[in-house]
Amino acid sequence: MSEQQLDITLSVNGSAHAVRVPSRRLLSDCLRHDLGLVGTHVGCEHGVCGACTVLLDGAPVRACLMLAASAEGHDVTTVEGLAPDGAELGPVQQAFRECHALQCGFCTPGFLTTVTAFLEENPAPTSDEARDAIAGNLCRCTGYQNITKAVLRAAELRAAPAGEGATA
Repeated sequence: MSEQQLDITLSVNGSAHAVRVPSRRLLSDCLRHDLGLVGTHVGCEHGVCGACTVLLDGAPVRACLMLAASAEGHDVTTVEGLAPDGAELGPVQQAFRECHALQCGFCTPGFLTTVTAFLEENPAPTSDEARDAIAGNLCRCTGYQNITKAVLRAAELRAAPAGEGATA
């Protein structure tokens, strides 16, 4: 007996995508395999590491724990959709680059989406708040110091008037 197939439409990074998926297809697998958005990484497949974090209606969720069909009717933002208006890099991405907040890069998409959502709720965090915000994402390379610096730098960049980037 074959698994039931579902026809769903997902709104991902501002575009509608009609896909036919097995009823048990995870959102992470749908994004990567059906839509070709490979920026969403799959690490632990248990929701622990945070590498698969995407934004669902602006809130961070673990795509490896969510069925693709349950994302229908919601806005999904992946790391590919973080740069505003087609810009080369969004402020969080720019801050991670400036602050050398990545090494191997595997965990980076999950951090970028997590930090983006965090800064929407707390646009001027303290260092302690920044550390708390990233505590649910695991990185085996960096030691988190530069990631924390990048959160604070991203807050500066977001607060700066357009075209002015704050100084580091």
